[in-house]
Amino acid sequence: MKEISVTDIKNIKIGQVEDAAAGTGCTVFLCEDGMRAGLDVRGGGPASRESQLLNPLMAAQVVHAIVLAGGSAFGLSAGSGVMRYLEDQGIGYDVGVTKVPLVVQSDLFDLTVGDAFVRPDEAMGYAAAKQAAEAPNYRDGNFGAGCGATVGKIAGMASCMKSGIGSFAVQIGSLQVGAVVALNALGDIYDAKDGKQIAGLLAEDGKTFRSSPQFIEKSIKVVKNRFAGNTTLAVIITNAYFEKTALCKIAGMGHDGYARSIRPVHTSFDGDSIYAVSVGDVAADQEVVGTLAAEVISEAIVRAVENAESAYGFPSAKEVRKKI
Repeated sequence: MKEISVTDIKNIKIGQVEDAAAGTGCTVFLCEDGMRAGLDVRGGGPASRESQLLNPLMAAQVVHAIVLAGGSAFGLSAGSGVMRYLEDQGIGYDVGVTKVPLVVQSDLFDLTVGDAFVRPDEAMGYAAAKQAAEAPNYRDGNFGAGCGATVGKIAGMASCMKSGIGSFAVQIGSLQVGAVVALNALGDIYDAKDGKQIAGLLAEDGKTFRSSPQFIEKSIKVVKNRFAGNTTLAVIITNAYFEKTALCKIAGMGHDGYARSIRPVHTSFDGDSIYAVSVGDVAADQEVVGTLAAEVISEAIVRAVENAESAYGFPSAKEVRKKI
């Protein structure tokens, strides 16, 4: 098994646009010919668009784009811009009078990071789709949907850290499996390889970490309005051939990567969602790909932390390490 770049996987293009001043952005995964896709949502507060298309009982067998964006539910309008760009290019299902692109989307909450009233909109979605199609520009860090991402928010924004978007991919023979993760978790982040906490709830000195699970466990009192500015989003990409039902299972197995690296995870205050897409025809075992999916998700989470830069008053892992 060797490491590759997620952008080495063919038949899918990734474009990113962000408003760094406002602290938000979007990431678009584009497949003009359509990609088979599945979805598994484990968080209790998702902001999503057209997610039922990926139910195995639904008629559509492929989608043309996946959008990850900030802005919470407000940012869902970015998907309309992606649709407009694809329609302009003649991409989508032919309905006689036009072509209808199928675009699915999930958003994270970043309204408390920069300007709460600037969100991904139709213009940003159009620009990100155009970027993906004409000059793919994916990179890890404070970009796209990761622009306003933060982690370790169980005690509020005053003690959280800056995160971002991260990726990791591997190849075994002809099989390729990769993941992109926009990391915006309520909980702490751990490197699954050694179990070490690498980001999350900061102590008062700003140099060390507290444990979010232990913070929660101090009281069993019911909290009616716990801070909810969260949601980690991911797209698993493989060149193996799978249909929707298998991809939904692979997406579900990918959540094991979340559980290994984020604590707590899948709470009622997260919208944690994972897409899995098939963009090739390599024959591979579903359980092998699902197992690899969890591995690349976990490592992509680490990359999101490692490549984030301090911003908006929130320190990155790089900055915290310098203080130690």
